[in-house]
Amino acid sequence: MGEETKTEEDLQSRLLEEQAAEPSKPEKTPAQKAVRKAFKGTAHLANLLPTGSVMAFQVMSPVFTHEGKCKSFLSQTTTVALLAVCAISCFLLCFTDSFRDQRGKVRYGVATFRGLWIMDGSAGIPPEEAAKYRLGIGDFIHAILSIMVFGAVAMFDKNVVSCFYPTPSEEAEEILTTLPLAVGVICSALFVLFPSKRHGIGFPLSRR
Repeated sequence: MGEETKTEEDLQSRLLEEQAAEPSKPEKTPAQKAVRKAFKGTAHLANLLPTGSVMAFQVMSPVFTHEGKCKSFLSQTTTVALLAVCAISCFLLCFTDSFRDQRGKVRYGVATFRGLWIMDGSAGIPPEEAAKYRLGIGDFIHAILSIMVFGAVAMFDKNVVSCFYPTPSEEAEEILTTLPLAVGVICSALFVLFPSKRHGIGFPLSRR
């Protein structure tokens, strides 16, 4: 019994020594915590956007901005062009939709005021079925919200921020941190209240 008690005491003392030897994590400042939460929120916001547009932006952003350095005016101009193209892509892709034909294959089309215009033209859709895909006010609202969400995602990107604001002031840094979060929260709430029924290019497909 005495040896077993001594062994347990040795194990406990070793565990205490190992815990004491582990370095304590440095405490983060409120600004660092806010930035970390902001970057985490980017992933959730990106789910509301077309996958292709977000991936193209994330891949090309470091290249166009030279990893945030923007060595010349040309770099800033091309970065603005990238942001504009991706934002327009997010806007236009909100008007696309899809359906499954008789063989179960997914067909994509563009929603119009008359119905759904099939892109490849290889599959037809009955007029009464195509009428269900007509454009509405909600489509334009979702398109505008998509541009706003993309703007928030772009403001979260450290390469874009460093390109245009290499040394931001405290006020600018606070705005760049809080404004995208506010826009993201408002747009996310509106997307939840008024969900889109479309399953266009770059958006999740329905099972049916």
